[in-house]
Amino acid sequence: MENESNIIKVVAAVKKAKNIIALTGAGISVESGIATFRGKGGLWEKYDPEEYAHIISFIKRPEKSWIMLKEMGEQIFNAKPNLAHTRLTKLQEMGKLNWIITQNVDNLHQEAGSEHIIEFHGNYKTLRCIRCHKQFPFDKEQLAAIPPLPRCTCHGILKPNVVLFGEVPSIESIELAEKAAMHCDIILVIGTSGLVYPAANLPIIAKRHHASIIEINTEPSELTDYLTDYFLQGSAGDVLSKIVNNM
Repeated sequence: MENESNIIKVVAAVKKAKNIIALTGAGISVESGIATFRGKGGLWEKYDPEEYAHIISFIKRPEKSWIMLKEMGEQIFNAKPNLAHTRLTKLQEMGKLNWIITQNVDNLHQEAGSEHIIEFHGNYKTLRCIRCHKQFPFDKEQLAAIPPLPRCTCHGILKPNVVLFGEVPSIESIELAEKAAMHCDIILVIGTSGLVYPAANLPIIAKRHHASIIEINTEPSELTDYLTDYFLQGSAGDVLSKIVNNM
């Protein structure tokens, strides 16, 4: 009953808002078949991230890192946008949602038709040379052909253009996201624990500038008790559908 009451309040707030942004995490893509890294069945149950997903590990033993990266890619290339992705696109089409800031690398927001996307952790569907930094498109067929490891025209090893441990998001993406957080009326926090920085700073920045925090998660997070204004518990697709359908 509390969820339904909060949805009514959230719909009213969304109707009134002039500038909404969304921060999305791994939880929004679970319904697309992509397991969260730390959750049940996630990659960190099978692979030590320091051993397989650290940039130094990749540089030293790229063939080992690519074992994990290939398994990760098989999930990503088999995934399709779910209802949560398409509902965010609908909010953009309605002129309500200005920016989507995502910690995901699966490209599903783009495939759902969304625009104005800030990718904090990069995009798996692009390869980047660790020597010359040239970028190349990456698809399912190329993934299936590994090994041998993909190489650049300069003969450098290619890696998915994602932020590994030991790397940081680009300064440009951080500055753009923080500016968006400073000027929003509402920030939708969807499918994220609020633990990974610098993305975890965004709800804090938004709150300091008097924005409302609307959290959509299957379970309470680190944000729920001390920062969130409205907590909507449930799958992102179901909750966002209820909001959009009542607009």
